[in-house]
Amino acid sequence: MELTKNIGETDRKIRFAAGALIILWGLFDSNWLGLVGLVLIATAYVRSCPAYSLMTMSTVEKK
Repeated sequence: MELTKNIGETDRKIRFAAGALIILWGLFDSNWLGLVGLVLIATAYVRSCPAYSLMTMSTVEKK
């Protein structure tokens, strides 16, 4: 199964940064919701977002 890439470069950078901040927040606040940051980092890494797929949305720039 191949995932369709629907996350553009800018979106990817924002997801990495937001994911890292949420993970740090979870660690410092001893809150398990910080694990949400892992989802953001994972979707940024594979460049595919299931929510975007459901909405037939893409932030990949057309060439």
